[in-house]
Amino acid sequence: MNQLTERPVGGARPALSTPAPLRPSPDPGPTDRLRGWMVTLVLTAIAAITRFQNLGYPTDGGTPTFDEKYYAHQGWEMLTGGGVEDNPAYGYIVHPPVGKQMIALGEVLFGYTPLGWRISAAVFGTLLVLLVVRITRRMTRSTMIGGIAGLLVICDGTSMVQSRIGMLDIFQALFVVAAFGCLVVDRDQVRARLARADAEGRIATSRYGPRLGVRWWRFAGGVLLGSACGTKWSGLYFIAAFGVLSVCFDLAARRAYRVPQPWWGTALRDIGPALYALVIIPLLVYLGSYGAWIASEDGYDRYSVGNPYAGKHPVGSGGPWSWVPDALRSLWHNQAESLNFHTALTNSAGYHHPWESKPWTWPMGLRPMLYHYEDGGVAGCGKSYCVDAVMLVGTPVLWWVSLPMLAWALWRSVTRRDWRYAAVLVGYCAGFLPWFLDLDREMYFFYAVPMAPFLAMGVALVLGDILGPAPIVREAGGDRFLAHSERRTLSLTVVCLYLAAVVANFVWLWPILTGMPISVDDWHAHLMLPSWR
Repeated sequence: MNQLTERPVGGARPALSTPAPLRPSPDPGPTDRLRGWMVTLVLTAIAAITRFQNLGYPTDGGTPTFDEKYYAHQGWEMLTGGGVEDNPAYGYIVHPPVGKQMIALGEVLFGYTPLGWRISAAVFGTLLVLLVVRITRRMTRSTMIGGIAGLLVICDGTSMVQSRIGMLDIFQALFVVAAFGCLVVDRDQVRARLARADAEGRIATSRYGPRLGVRWWRFAGGVLLGSACGTKWSGLYFIAAFGVLSVCFDLAARRAYRVPQPWWGTALRDIGPALYALVIIPLLVYLGSYGAWIASEDGYDRYSVGNPYAGKHPVGSGGPWSWVPDALRSLWHNQAESLNFHTALTNSAGYHHPWESKPWTWPMGLRPMLYHYEDGGVAGCGKSYCVDAVMLVGTPVLWWVSLPMLAWALWRSVTRRDWRYAAVLVGYCAGFLPWFLDLDREMYFFYAVPMAPFLAMGVALVLGDILGPAPIVREAGGDRFLAHSERRTLSLTVVCLYLAAVVANFVWLWPILTGMPISVDDWHAHLMLPSWR
C-alpha cells in the first residue's frame, strides 16, 4: 500500500486570517516574492489605465470643476508666488499646504491644464492600489488575498473618481494607508526582534522585557501621518488612532513572548518612543510643510502679529507668549482663523448644500456627490440629446457589504483576537467615527475617501475566511494531486462570483465615474437609489 503524504500547495500558508499563537514562532512573511510582485505590478498597471485614461476630461469649459477651482488655482499660486498661495479670487485658504503642493508638482510638468492639476492625484490613486495589495498580503501572508484587496480598490468608485480630480482627499488617503502599512511592518519587525531575544534567552533578563531598539518603520509612519495632517486636519484622527494601535501591537507582542510584566514594559519602554514617533514627528512635519509660508514676505496672515486685524487690536502682541517667534504666533493665528471657518460651517448657521451628507450614510454610500453635470452641447451618445456627468459614488456591490464586514470584523477581533481585523477596524473607524462629534457641520461624501482602502482590506479578509485553507497536495506512489473538498470548491465559486459582480458593477458605473456622454435615460438608469438624485 502506497504511503500518502499531504502538504499545502507550494508550501503556501492558509489564505484565511488567523490569530497569532500565544508564543509565536518567527515568521518571515510571505515567501512567494516573485509571484507577489508580479501580481502587485499587474494590478497597479490596471489601476493606472483606469486612473489616467482621458484624465483631462471633463472640465467646466476648460476650467477646473467642482472644488478643483480652489486647489488647482492655489497649487498654481504656489508655483508663481514663491511657494505660498494668496488666492485673490477665492477667500478659502483653509487647508494645510501639502495636498496643494502635490497638485503643484503636476502643474510644474504640464502647466495650468486639466492634466497638470490632476496628474498627481492619478499617481497617488494608482500607488494606493499598490500599497493595499502589499499591506493586505503582508497581513494575511497570502498573495491571493492581497490581490483581491487590490482589485476591490481598483473597482471602487470613490477611489477611482477621487484619483481623477484635483482635490485633496486622495493624497490624504495614500498618506494614511502608507502610515498604516509602516506600522504593520513595524509590528512584524518587533516580533522578529522579540523572537531573536527569546531564542537567545533574553526575554526575562528584565521583568519589563528587552528594549526594542530604533524603529525606522514607525518613524516613517510618523512622517506620513504628519503629511496626512498637512493635507487635511482630519489626519489628526489617524494620528490618535494609529498611536494607540502601535502601542497595542507592542503590548500584544510582549505578552505573546511571555515578558514577566508586559504592561509595565509597554508603559515604560514603548509609550514614550511611540509619542515621539507618532506625535512629535508628525508635528514637526506639519510645521515643516509651512516652511515656504514662514519664509515668505506676502503669505496670507504671515505678519498678523503686531498688526491690526479686522479693526481689532493687534494680534498676538505682548502677553505670556511674547517669547514665541512672531512667525509661529502668526501661524497660530492663521490656524485659528482656519478653525473658525470650519467650525462656523454649520447647518444651523444657514450653510446647506444640495449634495451634503451625514456620516451615517457613508458606510453604504447612500448619498453620493455630484461633481460635474453638463447637458448642453454634449454629443457622442448616439442620441439627439446627451449628458455627461461625474459622480463620486461607491461601487454598490462593494460598499453595501460594509455593515456585514464590520460586524464580522468586530466578532473576529473580540472572540478570536484577530489582530488583522482589529487593525483594519481602527483605520476604518478613524476615518468615520470622529465625524459624529459635530453632526451640525456641513459634510460631504468625499470625506469618506480614506475609509475606502480599509473597506477593501476588510472585505478581502472576509473573503479569505470564506476561502478557507489552501488546497492540499497529496503524494502517493510518486504521483501528486490536489485534494479539493466540496466546501473549498463552493467557497471558491462564491468568492469568484462576488468579485465578478464587483467588476461588473464598476464597469456599469464607468460612464458616470468618468463623464462619458450618455443619454438622459441612461443617466437616470444609473441613479440606483432615490438618495442618489
